[in-house]
Amino acid sequence: MKLSANDFIQRKGVKPIPMLTAYTCPVARGIEEAGVPVILVGDTVGMVEMGFESTRDVTIEHMEYHIGAVRRGAKDTHIIGDLPYLTDANPEIALASAKRLMAAGADSIKLEGGKLDVIKHLVANGIPVVGHTGLTPQTAESFKKVGNTSEDAQRIIDEAQAIQDAGAFMLVIEHVPATLGLTITQSLRIPTIGIGAGPDCDGQVLVINDAMGLGDYWPPFSKQYAHASRTILKVAREFVSEVETMEFPNNILQFTGTAGKR
Repeated sequence: MKLSANDFIQRKGVKPIPMLTAYTCPVARGIEEAGVPVILVGDTVGMVEMGFESTRDVTIEHMEYHIGAVRRGAKDTHIIGDLPYLTDANPEIALASAKRLMAAGADSIKLEGGKLDVIKHLVANGIPVVGHTGLTPQTAESFKKVGNTSEDAQRIIDEAQAIQDAGAFMLVIEHVPATLGLTITQSLRIPTIGIGAGPDCDGQVLVINDAMGLGDYWPPFSKQYAHASRTILKVAREFVSEVETMEFPNNILQFTGTAGKR
C-alpha cells in the first residue's frame, strides 16, 4: 500500500523509515518487492548514471524520464521527485516544475535548502514537500561534511526548523555530525532521513548505486551490500571469450534446438 505524507509523519519515533534511490524500472520493481516504503528519484542520477560531474547538469526533462521509469516499476510505492538545479528559482517556476514531476509519477517533491517561500507556495498548491538541509550538492563548493562549527551547526538547526514550519512533511539531512543529526531529529515534529547524518535520524537513505557497489567510488558514509561492477566485468569478459571462441551462441542453440526465438 502506498504511504502518504501523513503516514510518514505518523512513523516518526515509532518505526524507522528505509529509503532508497532508483532511476530505472527494473531496479524500482525490485525495491518495491523488497518492501521499501519510499523511493527517491534524486538528481544524483546525473552523477551515478549519466556521468555528469555535478548534479547541476540535470534537467527537468531528465527527471521526468527517470520518474516515469521508476513509477512503472513501483506502482504502489511513494515516490519523491527531486527538483533539479534552478527549477525552484522562485515560487512560480518551482510550482510549474513540481507539477511536471507529479504528472510524471511523483507523489511528493524534494528541494534543497531554505527556500521557504517556495516550500510554502508548493504546499499551498497541494504539493507535498520534502526538505533537504546540511550538505546541499546543488550549491555546495565541495562534498565535505558541514555543521562542524557551532555557528554552522546552528545555521542548519535554524534552517531545519524553518523548513518544517514552511510546511515540509519530511527532511533529508546530509553529511553532518551525528550529534547534529540527533539534535535536529529531536527538535522536529516531522521525520528526518539521514544520509551521513548519524544513526539517530528517523530513517536512512542510500543511493542505490552505492548500495549495489555499482561504480568506482562511494561516499564514506555509504555501505556496499554487493559489488555489481565486479559482476558486470565478469559477465562482459565471459561474453567476449565465448563470442571469440564461437561458444556463444552455440551453447544456447544446443539446448533450444532453434534460433530466433525468445
